[in-house]
Amino acid sequence: MDLGDFLWSLVVIFFMVIYFMILFSIITDLFRSKDLNGVSKAIWVLALLFLPLLSMLIYLIVRGNGMTERAVASAKSMQEQQVEMAKSVVASSGGSSADQISQAKQLLDSGAITAEEYEALKKKALS
Repeated sequence: MDLGDFLWSLVVIFFMVIYFMILFSIITDLFRSKDLNGVSKAIWVLALLFLPLLSMLIYLIVRGNGMTERAVASAKSMQEQQVEMAKSVVASSGGSSADQISQAKQLLDSGAITAEEYEALKKKALS
């Protein structure tokens, strides 16, 4: 194998990785989307299987703006669920105020809650 073949192989592998990243992000967005029904999702998946490059380009042109909005909404939802879970763990600990504050501090240090949420939990523990 000479240098040209090696470089060509690197280029092909690079584009294959990019292709699969785009494909998986589109499929993830399809299943995350609440505005499409099951038939529409099935049609998009079939189009991605039989006409992959064309359907990827069409999907990115038609639904590309909404992909970011759905990803942000999903991230916010997961963060809210994590915060609620953290609050329920702290609230159900049933320990003393100092224990609740130390648990809230651990959650703050781990990044599970923000400083404002820490202050709210601290006030709740002290009341």
